[in-house]
Amino acid sequence: MEHRIDYRPSFALLHVDLDQSESLRAESGAMVSHSDGIDIETGAAGGLLGSLKRSVLGGESFFQNTFTATKPGEVSLAPPLPGDIIHERVDDRLLVQSGSYLASDPALELDTAFGGARTFFGSEGLFLLELAGSGSAFLSSYGAIHEVDLDEGEDYVVDTGHIVAFDGSTSFDVTRVGGLRSTLFSGEGLVCRFTGPGRVWLQSRSQDAFLSWLIPQLPTSQNSG
Repeated sequence: MEHRIDYRPSFALLHVDLDQSESLRAESGAMVSHSDGIDIETGAAGGLLGSLKRSVLGGESFFQNTFTATKPGEVSLAPPLPGDIIHERVDDRLLVQSGSYLASDPALELDTAFGGARTFFGSEGLFLLELAGSGSAFLSSYGAIHEVDLDEGEDYVVDTGHIVAFDGSTSFDVTRVGGLRSTLFSGEGLVCRFTGPGRVWLQSRSQDAFLSWLIPQLPTSQNSG
């Protein structure tokens, strides 16, 4: 499965070359185009209960599309928000923020992972997406993607709205920025403290921060007397 990513990091577009009988699984609505000889099958990956759990708890599409090449061809994909796309080879376990999963090898299992009550207070919700097994995965972001490598026992703090993904070997906890005043008035709220070993991928922009800026700018309707 060869690929290339154009127009990085602001408006990334993913092209995946599929050999005959090779397949790619992608989020519903991610397709931009495909060549002749590509069959599309839409289904509930992981079965009805698995898809329902991923949709309700993980914030992802209930249905996913699987592209299979009846002859060598190409599929192009793009995320809904302007930003980057990266390719990662999963050999064990990768946890992904809701909304950052774009596509993957069908051999990878896609499920939701319980993050514990600590994530209930973070913007990422109570569940994260988990990719398990061996195969290629494509992740997207809002803004550019920055990778951080953590050594054994090394700590690193990330605003919850800027998380793209992290290795399964990395432990994390949701904490306050500082004291109560900092939590309420610093504009940062709650953060994730990661502890290595492992890698963490960040996005340079936050959808939550953008909406917090945008919504007050929107005109409001005035009720006539």
